Amino acid sequence: MRTSVAVATFFCLWFITLFAVLPFFAKTQGEAGEVVPGTPESAPHKMNVFRLFWVNTIVAAITFAGVYAVIANI
Repeated sequence: MRTSVAVATFFCLWFITLFAVLPFFAKTQGEAGEVVPGTPESAPHKMNVFRLFWVNTIVAAITFAGVYAVIANI
């Protein structure tokens, strides 16, 4: 696999896994008990974006390793 294809594949997998990892770190304002007036209870409450991106990068790297292993052994 060429380097450019590998980088593009990793970034595609990164964005796909972002939507899979996002619900694990989402806490709603209703769950926190601190609803800001004018917002719904389902709005996010103080998300730690850096931790989300870090965990997502690890999950994407593991997924990419699996995809790379399958493609390399074809």
